[in-house]
Amino acid sequence: MRLRATDAAVIALSAALWSVLNATLAPIFWQLTRLPILCDTIAVVSLAVALWRVRRLGAATLTGLLATALNFALRPGATHFLGFTAASLVYDLLARAVGYGRCFSARYGPALQAAVGTVSTWAAGLIIGAFFMGGSVPILYFSALHAVGGLIGSTIGAILIGSAERRLKP
Repeated sequence: MRLRATDAAVIALSAALWSVLNATLAPIFWQLTRLPILCDTIAVVSLAVALWRVRRLGAATLTGLLATALNFALRPGATHFLGFTAASLVYDLLARAVGYGRCFSARYGPALQAAVGTVSTWAAGLIIGAFFMGGSVPILYFSALHAVGGLIGSTIGAILIGSAERRLKP
């Protein structure tokens, strides 16, 4: 995948925002509520913004890989983040399958973004629950909580993207 400088900048900024918020706010939210919702919300907003701007296969995956590297630099023991790395790949592939034009259209975009974000974070929840929670929570329940976070993130992402598109029109 050949990236323009602006594409690389958007991917880097999205990954940096994701990893910094994940390293600072998400652990606080987790300690207070024991709900993984904020992690997923941050992830989907970052992936949606990056993919909306770049609209190329691999953009969400690259965002996730970079966010993973940054996350490990900030929180070396947070191996559960590998579930979000996988979710980035799922997000990338689903958005490509749906089509970027439809996924970010004014008419169908919010619903399609909700589907893509919810499914990708559900997959993250399955991976995190199965491999990193040590059987401490029921996997389907845990993955459903992740899916709720993905739905919330998709809603926020669709609002941000819609606002940016209205603002950027000549």
